[in-house]
Amino acid sequence: MTCRIAVLASGRGSNLQALIQAQQSGLLGACIVGVFSDRPACAALAIAREHGIPVIAQSPSDFSSREDFDESMFNEIEAVQPDLIVCAGYMRLISERAVGRFKDRMINIHPSLLPKYPGLNTHSRVLAAGDREHGASIHCVIPALDAGPVIAQAKLPVLADDSSESLASRILEREHPLLVQCVKAISDGIVELSHGAIRWHGKPLRSPLLLNDADQLEAAQ
Repeated sequence: MTCRIAVLASGRGSNLQALIQAQQSGLLGACIVGVFSDRPACAALAIAREHGIPVIAQSPSDFSSREDFDESMFNEIEAVQPDLIVCAGYMRLISERAVGRFKDRMINIHPSLLPKYPGLNTHSRVLAAGDREHGASIHCVIPALDAGPVIAQAKLPVLADDSSESLASRILEREHPLLVQCVKAISDGIVELSHGAIRWHGKPLRSPLLLNDADQLEAAQ
């Protein structure tokens, strides 16, 4: 049965575009059944419309609380019957009740090597700390900021002449295949999310999977 994917996005939609391209090429045997956003004018919605994907956008300012917004938004998401919800540049902390409705079915991509640097401005924080390595992580969503179990990561070295902008650009190039391969692994049943635990080929995952130079996921050595 084809995995049904709902995507949450707030920005330019480059990770959404990567998922769409993977779906169209046959690399990703899953179907994006809806794109949902808290920013009605964001570029991600335009990308979805260009590809005939249904979109729903709601403004948080139209609701009296975060919980009310999430209740409405996730009612819309539930209506498309997703097997997996992918937060791809979604810039809101999701309420505990909404997360609970989709336990073990929601993942997020974050531009740091979690648990380092949850939240915003990760690239400048990496440079300020003098880190030699940076990357991106895919993690299970829980009702805390970028704190769920990490499924997979892509790593790259921090160069001596890196700026926040150059680092962001190089990280983004690794985010796209990381997200595609992680969604593919989940939709193919190679990665299983259950009761807050992660299984890889049927065995408990002890440390995050890594994206190798061939853009494939592999177990950490």
